[in-house]
Amino acid sequence: MCNFFNQTLNACRKTHKVVLLSVFLFGSLSLSAQTIMDLYKGEIPGSVEANLQEKIEINSDATIFVGNVAKPTLTIFLPNTKKALTSAVIICPGGGYQGLSMTSEGTKVAEQFVKNGVAAFVLKYRLPNDKIMVSKMNGPLQDAQEAILMVKKHAKEWNIDTNKIGIMGFSAGGHLASTAGTHFSGVIKDEAHQFIRPDFMMLIYPVISMEDSLTHGGSKYSLLGKNPSEETKRWFSNEFQVTEKTPPTFIVHAQDDPVVSPKNTLEFYKALYNKKIPTEMHIYPKGGHGFGLDNASTKDRWFDRCINWMQANGWIAATSSTTN
Repeated sequence: MCNFFNQTLNACRKTHKVVLLSVFLFGSLSLSAQTIMDLYKGEIPGSVEANLQEKIEINSDATIFVGNVAKPTLTIFLPNTKKALTSAVIICPGGGYQGLSMTSEGTKVAEQFVKNGVAAFVLKYRLPNDKIMVSKMNGPLQDAQEAILMVKKHAKEWNIDTNKIGIMGFSAGGHLASTAGTHFSGVIKDEAHQFIRPDFMMLIYPVISMEDSLTHGGSKYSLLGKNPSEETKRWFSNEFQVTEKTPPTFIVHAQDDPVVSPKNTLEFYKALYNKKIPTEMHIYPKGGHGFGLDNASTKDRWFDRCINWMQANGWIAATSSTTN
């Protein structure tokens, strides 16, 4: 079991030589970030008091991987222009629900959105852990929904259109994002359902299913535990949770992904298609898993396609700048 999780983590974060650092260095390493805000004021809902030290690993390429997250935050990236209301994207990094790839699946992506006039928010969500949560299955979703509410509450201050707030997720973060896009009428938050529904979803090599035949084993174990019930697995298998109210979706995957089967994407697309949800899907023949912004197997940039998709749907003005 230990070997399995080690291999999973290595695949998710592409680790070389790493150095463990104190959590207090993270703020200084997020050089592009304007502000890092605590997601909750006061007590974190559903939390259990425990002495859990957050850990940060810096890879040899200077990318950051965070583990033992018990205190969620939102890192804010705002475009300079104030000419018109902007759209916003909440970004959920991946890491198998065992850690968070904060750079390649977080801050670097946020910087690209800002270049295109889009506000971006990197969510450092709580990682499932029975030591710090009453229900570890609900903790990450609580944080994603709270992030949506926070952006809406600060929309005027941050110059954001409250009808253009989407969510993006990579790998296990894609599972969290797709959960936020399919479970907004659940019982995680008490607020009115329309306030926690994202307006669009962008899922990059996402974990979608918790069904044994499709799921990523490490993500499933971390979120649901060793022996979840069939009912629980189905509830968190988001291909079964799509409805007519599921938001428009953009999906990217690689056919040769050895970590998260592209069948996750295909099954989710099938569910979206059956409910007539507008969806754009890109399957690359190669690329593997965890490629972040740059799939080295092709000159085609999925992020450019994502921006085109946002423009076509009216979430970005067609005159917005392009990525570099």
